[in-house]
Amino acid sequence: MVHLYKEVQPTDHFEISLPHFLSTNERQLLTLFYQPLTGPEPISLYLTLWAEGEDLHTNPMTHYYLMNVLNMPIGKIFEARIALEAIGLLRTWRKDEEDNRQFIYELARPLDAQEFFQDPLLSMFLFSKIGEQAYRKLRRRFTRAVNKDSFKEVSRSFVDVYKPVHMNVPKDFAELVDSKKQDYPFYFDQFDFNLLMSGLSENLIPSSSITTAVKEIIAKLAFLYHLSPLDMQKVVILALDDNMQISNDRLKKAAADYYKLTVSKDAPKLEKSFVQSVQPQGSPKASKEQELQIYLETTPPLQVLRDINNGKEPLPSSLELAEDLIVKHGMPVGVVNVLLEYVMLTTDMKLPRKYVERIADHWMRKNLKTAKEAMDLARTERDQYTKWKNENDNKPQNTKTYNNGYKNQNRQSKEIIPEWFYKRNKQEEAKKPDTEKQISTEERRKKILEALGQTDGEVN
Repeated sequence: MVHLYKEVQPTDHFEISLPHFLSTNERQLLTLFYQPLTGPEPISLYLTLWAEGEDLHTNPMTHYYLMNVLNMPIGKIFEARIALEAIGLLRTWRKDEEDNRQFIYELARPLDAQEFFQDPLLSMFLFSKIGEQAYRKLRRRFTRAVNKDSFKEVSRSFVDVYKPVHMNVPKDFAELVDSKKQDYPFYFDQFDFNLLMSGLSENLIPSSSITTAVKEIIAKLAFLYHLSPLDMQKVVILALDDNMQISNDRLKKAAADYYKLTVSKDAPKLEKSFVQSVQPQGSPKASKEQELQIYLETTPPLQVLRDINNGKEPLPSSLELAEDLIVKHGMPVGVVNVLLEYVMLTTDMKLPRKYVERIADHWMRKNLKTAKEAMDLARTERDQYTKWKNENDNKPQNTKTYNNGYKNQNRQSKEIIPEWFYKRNKQEEAKKPDTEKQISTEERRKKILEALGQTDGEVN
């Protein structure tokens, strides 16, 4: 699977464009209509951008800020972003520069309830997510049907009320504004309308009745029900009314009936195309070390520091150090996580800033990009880094060290993974008396050293 999140990095800056302030009603639409479609993470991203965008004087921010606010890795933030783009809630512009990228995120209004229910893709998508009972409840709550059959519209048009007055209007004042209604991006011209029309008689269905709006509905229904242009010929014929005209409602009903007759009685479902849900058969299972690398590559440093420290919140100084490495110095998140883990597990859970920055300076000159590269270099240079640590501590080189998981490994079948990595998802153990806790920690340390074939006096 291609890591699509590589298109954005934590150090990339972004600005927020909020062309219009949103209302309470639109917040309800986001929660009740869009959240079932996208899941909670994209909506959390939208609400965060919304809150930040209301500050008109905000400065460009980095994606690292979003990682901390949302407590999400950069990959999850990217997936949330493109989910918002696909559903029509966000438009994104990107500018590539030498060292980084800049983005502009423009928030868009959600469709109102009437437009949402009239759209065949969105309405069916919501129906498949929440079920018929909840779907009908939402329709009753947000839409109100008014019977206009016995009425005749008498509204005046613009030209009935106003007449033009010739004035010298500046050119920039007279620029046309794009009046296209808010919608999600769906390129209906990819559907083969030539093949569709080739099987429809002009006498039966005049080409003039296939308007742009009708074409869009046809393409969306074909996509939703996975029907070919030949199938859609039958649907269009079924949708004709007594006056040989085509309406959106009849098209949707005809497509649903045709699908039930020829494909399945169950409603169609939409799935994300970029998610690989099943591992291909025959592909090797990721090793424990590979799992650790993926975790360090995709997890915010805040969460890594929590996991290493048994779920306890890290000190602000530790977070500031991690943020400086990522934001100010542009180090990749995976490399910073390896650095934090390496230093903490070789200094008895400390983070000496000078020692961290000395290794960071070396890794930046080595131009490390991934957690794997950082782990390999940590193993290769462990003796040099131990020397630096001892210089920092002003201690002889024979001082006691702890297992760091980065010892050179000649045995390919047995990997050394830090113990905290296995325990990161478990609930925090009940607090023990200080004496008992010290004994437990000492016993764990001795077991790790024995597994490594080391004694207390050896340098790791």
